[in-house]
Amino acid sequence: MSEVREVDVVVLGAGPSGEVIAGRLGARDLEVALVEDRLVGGECSYWACMPSKALLRPAQALAEVRRVPGAAEAVTGTLDVAAALARRTEIVHGWEDSGQLPWLDERGVLLVRGHGHLAGKLVVHVGETILRARRAVVVAVGTAPLIPPIDGLAEAEPWTNREASQVRDVPVSLIVIGGGPVGAELAQAFATLGSDVTLLERESHILERDEPFAAEQVAAGLRAAGVDVLTDVRAESVVRGGDGRVTVKTTTHGTLDADEILVASGRRHLTEDLGLEAVGLDGSAKPIEVGDDLRVRGHDWLYVIGDANGKSLLTHEGKYQARVAADQICGDADARIRENVGPPPRVTFTEPQVAAVGHTLDSAIAAGLRVRAVDVATDGTAGASFHGRGTGGTSRLVVDEDRGVIVGATFVGVDVAEWLHAATIAVVAAVPLDELWHAVPAFPTRSEVWLKLLEAYGL
Repeated sequence: MSEVREVDVVVLGAGPSGEVIAGRLGARDLEVALVEDRLVGGECSYWACMPSKALLRPAQALAEVRRVPGAAEAVTGTLDVAAALARRTEIVHGWEDSGQLPWLDERGVLLVRGHGHLAGKLVVHVGETILRARRAVVVAVGTAPLIPPIDGLAEAEPWTNREASQVRDVPVSLIVIGGGPVGAELAQAFATLGSDVTLLERESHILERDEPFAAEQVAAGLRAAGVDVLTDVRAESVVRGGDGRVTVKTTTHGTLDADEILVASGRRHLTEDLGLEAVGLDGSAKPIEVGDDLRVRGHDWLYVIGDANGKSLLTHEGKYQARVAADQICGDADARIRENVGPPPRVTFTEPQVAAVGHTLDSAIAAGLRVRAVDVATDGTAGASFHGRGTGGTSRLVVDEDRGVIVGATFVGVDVAEWLHAATIAVVAAVPLDELWHAVPAFPTRSEVWLKLLEAYGL
């Protein structure tokens, strides 16, 4: 016998986007069913953002201590790998989600375990359970690692971010395919944990979506950590031998061998097998198109947020969309996402970090803007001296000359991620440079980089 439950809203997917919208709606006294067949919290919490940063942080903290005289002399040992892995496991709660459930209970959200799919307008099936929504269905499913069509790669059963984030024993040697943020972060993490790491990037430089200077400085940081960064190289074939080791044939560097191989070269959308065909939509594994109100055109009851709509594969953007969609469902017809401010904020948590928002110089020019870039040294402030010698890095503003506002910012350096929100406010709010000049940074802080940038612009 099927169980039929009627609620106001059904949310498919309990990752960050799904959690936020379910909680926001529940807090407004709507009845919400949240459907999830894995862990509440999703990919970011257990297999991506959180564990990868936990693996990176020990070496970064140790490096900072070693840069500061007085503290450096107190360092008598090396990084404790076992302790670092134990802390990683603690941060992801041992890949168990019971700690997430009280938050849902406090907001009256019904958690339904299992795979959900649409069976008609406002109807979702989860196994033998039929959920009927009075107001809306929200698709908040994420993405999964993409295995590129390299001969023998799938058969070699490579690691993805999922296997890497759950590692119990650090491999002696590791080949990483892909030089984007995930590949760069995990390559550096495993190098600091003791692996002999080789990173393969098919383009001419890593981090191809960032400013070229950011890619160069991160590549230098990777090499300083012991990573062999190879660019303009493709893997042609992969074989895992009987001893468990992998052999990779490349286009330009012959044959490489390692104990393990990690693929970090893209994501695939988990939008197939959702029953989209039942409501007249394409059910293939690709983004579901929505407007700035996050509704599917012609289906005013169906919302798609986060990775599933393809607008941005970033956790914080998905959470932002969740808040907007919740407001829409609650009757705020004016709730819309902003889509005219350039690329959203993003951080690569390597050493050095890359924190950026809005356009790069190249993307601004490609968008038809008349822009000028100004660069200063990230460590060129009095406050930077307290973080130790030789931290380096470059900070850039991209200025729209016609409007006198910032349309992009990139900071490269040690621990610069927390600088990003100020730049995000400046970009999103289109704060005139003449007004920013009156936002005086405190002395002696590293935030004086803003003063240096405005002075470099000519103010």
